[in-house]
Amino acid sequence: MAIFMIVASQSALARVSGLPDFTELVDEAGPAVVNIRVTQFGDSGEDGQDSARGQQMPEDMPEFFRRFFDGPGMPDRGPQPPRQGAGSGFIIESDGYIVTNHHVIDGADEIIVRMADRREFKAELVGSDPLSDIALLKVDAKRLPTLELGDSENLKRGEWVVAIGSPFNFDQSVTAGIVSAKGRSNAQQRYVPFIQTDVAINRGNSGGPLLNLDGEVVGINSWILSSSGGYIGLSFAIPIETANSTIKQLREHGKVSRGLLGVQIQQVSREMAEALGLDKPVGALVDSVNPGSAAEKGGIESGDIILEFNGQVVELSTDLPPIVGANPPGTTAEVVVSRNGERKTLEVTLDALEADEDGNVTTSTQEGARSNVLGLTVEPISEDRRRSLGDPEGGVIISGVEDDAAMRAGLRPGDVILTINNRKVEDIDSFEAITDDLPEGKAVALRVMREGVTRYIAYTPSEEDQ
Repeated sequence: MAIFMIVASQSALARVSGLPDFTELVDEAGPAVVNIRVTQFGDSGEDGQDSARGQQMPEDMPEFFRRFFDGPGMPDRGPQPPRQGAGSGFIIESDGYIVTNHHVIDGADEIIVRMADRREFKAELVGSDPLSDIALLKVDAKRLPTLELGDSENLKRGEWVVAIGSPFNFDQSVTAGIVSAKGRSNAQQRYVPFIQTDVAINRGNSGGPLLNLDGEVVGINSWILSSSGGYIGLSFAIPIETANSTIKQLREHGKVSRGLLGVQIQQVSREMAEALGLDKPVGALVDSVNPGSAAEKGGIESGDIILEFNGQVVELSTDLPPIVGANPPGTTAEVVVSRNGERKTLEVTLDALEADEDGNVTTSTQEGARSNVLGLTVEPISEDRRRSLGDPEGGVIISGVEDDAAMRAGLRPGDVILTINNRKVEDIDSFEAITDDLPEGKAVALRVMREGVTRYIAYTPSEEDQ
């Protein structure tokens, strides 16, 4: 027995010895990683335990897309002392340009950057983009250490990656893991094809770098998937290629401009591919085309399957928004579609996608969209969309979900609201009349249609939406 244990132990040590050594990487990269502390003064109404976007959740409530940042929360009723939060960032230029997440600095009145050598600087916000969750800061300093930006396109599943950041304000914390997948989607950032890793990430890591074994930045740590608010093995980072375009625009213009195609899309199932004449399930199925949009003007029709956009292959429907969004408004692009089993090449000139400070998308083709006390943005159902849904009687379609309670309950863009508390929703006018009569602080029951199936969803809207 003793001999067996010794042999097994030696075998285990041999396996361990094959692991990479991160010490040199960390020594070189660490000085360029910073701690970011934000402060909100007065009655900004946030309490220091949730994201700067500010929705404090009950401790026992699962939060599947909780930000890992010690930022502001729910407003109190009386005068509040200054509130603080913390995140991470990294220096990209020696004269003081620093990258972090939008949600780290969102709503901040003061931003303090602490270097690895403990020096502190007051930072200026150059620009911030909620749709990609990226912010660019500037401090008044020279000859700062920097990180090299790498290549996330060639990352492979199983490849080693390293994160450096300030979880729970523990500066310069290092964790390592592997790339689990690429091109992951998030309903809140549809224009980012996230890198999924198993690197241990927690609150305060937000905005810190994800590094390859050459010490190059391949991603920006942004969010985790968790039922408890803590790390459970699913971490997500913004690819550096996506970030590069955003950073450049933020530096030059202080904001980001994106192109807009103007279509509602869905995934292509195997059965759908067979029915529509495709060899395999690929592309993005056009559910409906927004009236007056670039897509309509370019000849895209409901039922088309978008296979390529400007030479880039669209494998999944979630690939299309970031591909389109990477092009500025006014771009003329070739779109390859499959229509009734035949390939067609169409030419479209992109509209401008616009977003408010919270990242809610508004466009000229969504003039019928309305926000309401339910924390939802709704709009009339186009005739094309109504036909594709099986001609539901009445209803309005959800184009945006702003309320966290609604999001947790499972509501999402594309759902059709048929009834509210068993009162029939005929159109936008009747929807508004019903919501105007809703009592504050009470649960509501919505009957919705999704992909031809109806279901009831109940939740209590957040107070700020009442």
